[in-house]
Amino acid sequence: MLWHELTIHTTEEAQEMISNLMYEAGAGGVSIEESGTLNKVRDTRYGELYDQPLNDIPEGEAVIKGYYSESVSMEEVIAEFAPRVEELRGFGINPGKALISWQTVDEDEWAHAWKQYFKPLRVSERLTIKPTWEEYTPTHPDEAIIELDPGMAFGTGTHPTTALCLRALEKNITGGEEVIDVGTGSGILAVGAMLLGAKSVLALDLDPVAVESARENVQLNRLEDRITVKESDLLSLLGGEGAADSAAGDMWPSARPGHVLSDSSSHNEPVSQDSLGVTLPVKIVVANILAEIIVLFTDDVYRALQPGGLYITSGIYKDKEGLVEQALTKSGFDIIEVSREEDWVAFTAGKR
Repeated sequence: MLWHELTIHTTEEAQEMISNLMYEAGAGGVSIEESGTLNKVRDTRYGELYDQPLNDIPEGEAVIKGYYSESVSMEEVIAEFAPRVEELRGFGINPGKALISWQTVDEDEWAHAWKQYFKPLRVSERLTIKPTWEEYTPTHPDEAIIELDPGMAFGTGTHPTTALCLRALEKNITGGEEVIDVGTGSGILAVGAMLLGAKSVLALDLDPVAVESARENVQLNRLEDRITVKESDLLSLLGGEGAADSAAGDMWPSARPGHVLSDSSSHNEPVSQDSLGVTLPVKIVVANILAEIIVLFTDDVYRALQPGGLYITSGIYKDKEGLVEQALTKSGFDIIEVSREEDWVAFTAGKR
C-alpha cells in the first residue's frame, strides 16, 4: 500500500504541536526525529552510551513526518497544515524554518520500520519499558516491566518528558495512592503509576486515538480493573469550562470547541465519580502535556488534589519553565523539585 509522506523541518520545541496538527489534517501516523547532537546532556545513569551523534539534524531542530492515505490530496493537506504551523508563532511557539515537502512511499517503509529502534529501555531504578514485540528478562527482583505498544499515541518512554514523569512518580508513590493522569497518550504513565504501587488511576485524553491506545496498553499489562481510561479532560470532570473553551484551545487541536466526548459528557457538566475509578480529591495528578496547556488548568489541578497532594508535570520546553512556575505558585502550589533532561523540564509541586 502506498502513502503520502509529509515532512517538515522544525524545532524540538514545536514538535508536539506540529504532530497534533498533522493528525488534525488526517495523518494516519507521525514520526519524530530530534537532533542527535552530542552537545545534549543525556541521562546515562542506567547504562546508556552516547559516543557518536545519532543523526545529522542540527541542534535544537527536529524532522517530523506525517503519513496520509494515497487517495488524499496533499495540496489540500498542505493548504490546511502550513498556515496553522505559522500560527504557532503567535502563541510563542517557534516552528523554526518550517520547511515542508512530501513524497509517496510504500507502507513497509514507515509503518513498522521504527520498531527496530524501539528496544527495552530502563528509565528508572525500578521501571523498564518493553515493546510487545521484544523479548526481555528482568535483571533484578524489584524491576517492574511496562509492556507497551504505543501505536500512534505519544509516550514510548524514550522522550525526556515521559522519563522525567516516570522517575518523579517512582520517587513519590509510596503505595495506595489514587492518581489522575491528564493527557495520558499511550497510557505509559498510568501503567507506570500502578506498577509502582498506586491503588488506582484515572487516565484522561481528548484524543480518541490516544484513548484507544491507552486502553490497549492497560489490557496488555492486565490492569483494566484498576485503570480507568476516559476521553475527557480534567476540567470537564470538575465541571469547569476546559481547555477547549480557552484561547489556547486552538493550540491543542483535539481540544477545539465542538469536540465530542465519547461518553457524551459536556465540557460544562461534571462526570459522576462512580465512573472514574478514583475518588476526588486524589493524592497525585500527573500531566505530560504542553506548557501552554498546563498553565490553563493549574487552579483545577489544585482543586482535584488532597491537601498535601502532588502535581507532577512535564512536556515543558526549557524556555517555558518560568511560565509554568509562575502559574503553579499563583495557584497556591509549593515547588518541591525541578528536574531537567536535555532541553526539557519537569515540576513536582505540592498543594499547601
